[in-house]
Amino acid sequence: MKRDEILETAAELISGERQATYGSAYDSHARIADMWAAYLNGVIKRQREFGWHVLRLCPTDVAAMMVLMKVSRSVNSEHADNWIDIAGYAALAGEMESEGDE
Repeated sequence: MKRDEILETAAELISGERQATYGSAYDSHARIADMWAAYLNGVIKRQREFGWHVLRLCPTDVAAMMVLMKVSRSVNSEHADNWIDIAGYAALAGEMESEGDE
């Protein structure tokens, strides 16, 4: 796929199907920002207890934040895909954590 085709497809999705499914991009991203900020503040607090001064994210943090994104998207959507994706991210995080991949 060429760059102009990628951009045309993205424009169609964010101005059509995605907007109709998930509502205002601004509202959705603001909700995700709030959820991620709350999560990251918890991570920072936990890491400071260990004396760490630089934020370090592990793969399970990324999976957790993707779950939060999908939860936010589910607010304006009745797409079962969001719940399937949440289950998938949760399964990946559980596997990574149990295998010590953090």
